[in-house]
This record gives sequence, structure tokens and C-alpha cells, in this order.
Amino acid sequence: MDKVNHTAVSEFVFLGLSNSWDIQLLLFAFSSVFYLATLLGNSLIMFTVTSDPHLHSPMYFLLANLSFIDLGISSATSPKMMCDLFRKHKVISFSGCITQMFFIHLIGGVEMVLLIAMAFDRYVAICKPLHYLIVMCPRMCTLLLSAAWIIGLIHSVIQIAFVINLPFCGPNELDSFYCDLPKFIKLACTDTYRLDLMITINSGFMSVSVFLILIMSYIFILVTVQKNSSGGSPKALSTLSSHITVVILFFVPCLSFYTWPFNPSHLDKYLAIFDAVVTPFLNPVIYTLRNKDMKLAMRRVCSQLVSFSNIS
Repeated sequence: MDKVNHTAVSEFVFLGLSNSWDIQLLLFAFSSVFYLATLLGNSLIMFTVTSDPHLHSPMYFLLANLSFIDLGISSATSPKMMCDLFRKHKVISFSGCITQMFFIHLIGGVEMVLLIAMAFDRYVAICKPLHYLIVMCPRMCTLLLSAAWIIGLIHSVIQIAFVINLPFCGPNELDSFYCDLPKFIKLACTDTYRLDLMITINSGFMSVSVFLILIMSYIFILVTVQKNSSGGSPKALSTLSSHITVVILFFVPCLSFYTWPFNPSHLDKYLAIFDAVVTPFLNPVIYTLRNKDMKLAMRRVCSQLVSFSNIS
């Protein structure tokens, strides 16, 4: 395919979420509040874990990195979506679209592996408590984090490598508010059935596999907790319920987008809003409200910040 065909379409047009001005204002207010809360909540978690010595443990190290990832997920789509709500012509360049998809899949892949690392951390802490500090040493935490970024990068590069040279010479309208890979490849001037299949195998299989691994691991941990204590450890059960809730919130949209991308439904658009705007906000809320140590640490940090501002 010659270069002219590759460059025939230089930009893509988002159809957005609604043509109603009232609904767009409502969506802007909704998105702005959640995005600001996401920035503040996740930044506070990272700052608290970094500054409070009581939280210098593997679990909170992984939690701080999850907050960083949530900031990335939200920032990859939300700012442009909010700006586009006030634009009649919602466009993104070809390179901008490729970049957005790259970071969405990079961050998504990293979060999947990071959630597995957090499940492994809870398994060792609850099922092998005497070996916890030996297994979850700083070197292991660094290896787990490095593996998450490497796997996420490989996953994203593979996805983009298959689509970056597709010929686009006709329609350029994306029925979405961000560059969504399944919708993006349908605009190509070629048969995309094999690419649809590749997405299902790559993203879909990865999502299903990781989701099943996480659910089975948490079921195993819950059974172990119930066996080792008559009523179960309240702290362990509270922590596990937080982890399971976050896993479900993250994977429900992913499974919808990528397990069967051949016939996307209108529901996908609203799941995408939930995934991009609400989930990154809910993660810090879930972890902080159900974690006594985190709440105490945040109070100490906030008290210190208030004292410092008063002195200043």
C-alpha cells in the first residue's frame, strides 16, 4: 500500500457523547468534579505513603503505584474529553490518536500486572505471614513493578505495531470521545477481520486471564482466612474486599471492550466514561475508607500541612 493512502486521513473526528448542550454541560460538570477529585485523592495517597514512615511497607508501596497509574488512566482521556465538550468540531490528529491508544494500553497493561502483584502481596501476608518480610523484600517489590511496566509496554507496542501502518483513505469519524482501538481499525481501507481477532486474542485474552487469576487467588485467600480463624480476620476480610471491588471495577469495562470487539454496543461508550472518569476516583476512596492505617496516616499528613500553612 503506497504512502499516499497512509496519509490520506490526517485527523479523526469524535462524535462525542451527546449533541445536547444541556447534557454536555452536565457531563462537563460531572467529569470536572471527578477528575479533580481523582487528581487530589491519588496525589494525597502517593504523598501520604511517601512521607509517613508507618506506611513504608510493600502493600502501601504497591498502592501508591496504583494511584500513580490511576492518574495516568484518567489523564489519558479526561482532559481532552472535557475540552471537546465545548467544541463543535471534535478532532484529533492521526499521531495524537496513535499516542493516546499507546498510553491507554500501556497504562492498562501495567495496572493488570500491578493488581496481580497486589494479590500476591496479600496472599503472602495472609497465608505465609512468617515469610512475608523475606518474600516481599524491597528487591521483590522493585521486580514486580518493573515486570508490570515491561509487560505493559510490550502489550501496548504489539497493539500499536499492528495498526500504525493501516491505510486510512475514507471515513474518519469515531463514535467515541477518545481513540478506541476496535473503532479505530474499522475505519481502515482494508479488511480488518484478522485485526479484530488479534485484539480479541491480545487484549481480550489478557483481560480474561488476569481477571480469572485474580478472582481465583482471592477466593483461595478468603478460604484460607476462614479456615485459620473461626470468624475470619476482620482486617484481612476488609482489605480483601477492597481489592476485589477494585478488580471488578477495572475489569468489567475491559471485558466489554475487548472480549468481543466485532459488534460494539452503545453501552460501551458509557462504560468508557465510567472507566476513564469514575473508576480512578473510586480506587483511592475504596482503599482509604476501608483502611484504618491509611486514614490515620492521612489525618497526620493533613494536620502537618495545616500546621505548616499556619506557620507560613
